[in-house]
Amino acid sequence: MNLAHWRLLVAVADEGTISRAAEHVGISQSGASQAIGQLEAALGFPIFVRERRQVDVTALGAQVVEHARTMLGGLQAIRALADDNQGVSGARIRLATFPSIISTVLPALLRDFQRRHPGIEVVVVEGTDEEVEQWLDAGAVDVGVVMNPAPARSPLALGSDVWVAVLAQTHPLGRRSTERGIALDELAAEPFILATGGCTVNGQRLMEDAGLQLSDVRITVRDWASACVLVREGLGVSLVPESTLPSDRQGLRVLPVAPVIRRVFGLVRSPAAHASRATQVFMQVVGAGAAASASGSA
Repeated sequence: MNLAHWRLLVAVADEGTISRAAEHVGISQSGASQAIGQLEAALGFPIFVRERRQVDVTALGAQVVEHARTMLGGLQAIRALADDNQGVSGARIRLATFPSIISTVLPALLRDFQRRHPGIEVVVVEGTDEEVEQWLDAGAVDVGVVMNPAPARSPLALGSDVWVAVLAQTHPLGRRSTERGIALDELAAEPFILATGGCTVNGQRLMEDAGLQLSDVRITVRDWASACVLVREGLGVSLVPESTLPSDRQGLRVLPVAPVIRRVFGLVRSPAAHASRATQVFMQVVGAGAAASASGSA
């Protein structure tokens, strides 16, 4: 039994369902169910009664949950003391990012950081990739998520993904094998759904970098998911980062771009924040979390 088990236990009691509790602590529903089963087996009695739509706490389980709350509360208090001792209690970190990262990569990392350092407040500001760069240069934010950062900026790696083509299942190009992939010039003349994701690095930019032009942009949207919905309806094709694909891909055909085009995102400190102890702590904890996540998914 570890802290993750006790956090999950409290989350299930508070949320009333395993699925919502799993989302709250940042694990899969199957992983949460397995962890609860392991915990109950170790204790030798059931903590929850699983009903059709919700989970109820048993009488003995309620006592366990309260002890878990006390233990987790004590841990938070100890960590707050540690933050105070390091002189970072009450510090505020301003983090800038673009939309697709705040909705996918950052939530679990920020949740883990807040648990470890409750005395440090993180304020997230959302903007385009260009705005993030401007805010970093001006010192308006302490750290920012940067697309394809230069090594000289000493970025902290958060992850990467590749660009993929999204077509309707019935599109003629959709018959292509995934091994072969699809070239940008094959998409350039197609009716196109341009999704920007709040970034200047988007389908149109990829075409321009390859010396191509989109000849028929039918619709421009900010949200990647909206582009996939429009593609499913047969209104055009699109290019999106693989990590933004919807879980439900019915009616869609996803093909890799050939040759592969990868986007890398990293966390960069503003020049003014390099001496900040709170920012140093943030980079260390988030870096360890990102590395652990990468090794776990490898």
